[in-house]
Amino acid sequence: MKIAMVSEHASPLAVLGGVDAGGQNVHVAALATTLGRRGDEVVVHTRRDDGELPRRVALAAGVEVDHVDAGPPWDVPKDDLLRYMDDFAEQLRRQWAEDPPHVVHSHFWMSGLAALSAARDLGIPVVHTFHALGVVKRRHQGAKDTSPPQRIELERAIARNVDRVVATCTDEVFELVRMDADRRRVTVVPCGVDVGCFTPDGAVEPRRPDRHRLVVACRLVERKGVGNAITALASLPDAELHVAGGPDAGALASDAEVRRLRALAAELGVGDRLVLRGRVGREGMPALLRSADAVVCVPWYEPFGIVPLEAMACGVPVVASAVGGQIDSVVDGVTGVHVPPRDPAALARALRVLLDHPERRAELGAAGARRARERFAHERVAAATREVYGEVVMKRAAQAARRAGEVGA
Repeated sequence: MKIAMVSEHASPLAVLGGVDAGGQNVHVAALATTLGRRGDEVVVHTRRDDGELPRRVALAAGVEVDHVDAGPPWDVPKDDLLRYMDDFAEQLRRQWAEDPPHVVHSHFWMSGLAALSAARDLGIPVVHTFHALGVVKRRHQGAKDTSPPQRIELERAIARNVDRVVATCTDEVFELVRMDADRRRVTVVPCGVDVGCFTPDGAVEPRRPDRHRLVVACRLVERKGVGNAITALASLPDAELHVAGGPDAGALASDAEVRRLRALAAELGVGDRLVLRGRVGREGMPALLRSADAVVCVPWYEPFGIVPLEAMACGVPVVASAVGGQIDSVVDGVTGVHVPPRDPAALARALRVLLDHPERRAELGAAGARRARERFAHERVAAATREVYGEVVMKRAAQAARRAGEVGA
């Protein structure tokens, strides 16, 4: 099958850890790579953000990344990209008219706009994954929401017009139905984890023997809840908190969120137990996660969340806020513990119980590793996604044949 993926701001080649580079980049790269390994031809279309990049770059066997010229060839915050989506769509339309894919899979709402515009007159079915919904972001961020004001209505239109929405968790399905999406055209397929890389066995970072270690790994934006984890740390005097994410270690001092977190830690008297690591490469993440007594994932809201899967795959218990995809991936009392978002006291209590009971940590970690391997491996996710592609392609073909028959009659 020839598959076109559209991921306008989240390139599978991007360095992770920046404000706009995270789980979507990982998911798109993993899905494309796994499909290519299974024998499909995949092109991932993303916006050129560097003038030195070649137009096409091989990502893996059967997979290429296409750098589309739309807007200036440098980094632009994703919330400012809407103005360039008409140009993005026109570039896609020209390519697909000459060499049409069997199916298009767009990722994030602006990609959905471009994909629908480009594919509409070419008869190519469009599958869409939102990765995040504007209505949820507005609910939690309020006046701090920097999305274009028309985002929510445009997302409603996308949900109505694509051939299928692939939601990453059940919580997203409820949100989509409230947006008047047709439940019959929504399929849940979660994001996945590399269970060959993230395993219980392997290298473990050295750590202090006299302190428990907690790990947070995320982009350094306020909604990820790192401040709540630091507040909880004040009630855990025998623990230290390692935070992986943000810019490279040498650039941490110039980051506004880093300064805010350090000021909070100093105010609470835990500055000596907070270790801001900066960006940690993918190759270093498994050893860091394995070194933790628990991995803390407490965003205020989370469309899916891949770090909990990575921690589970490494056999480490997860304490997660009960939001979004984390409700599905982390099973409360089985692979980790759910806590309310934005509740440092509840987080501290949950962590205290785990830190005091190593046998419980081991039990949760073992169950998490099994669940990650059995339910969230990339191969399983790719197979489920490709099944959706096959369904929409067959349905489009049947509709075309029916129309042809009506005309012939």
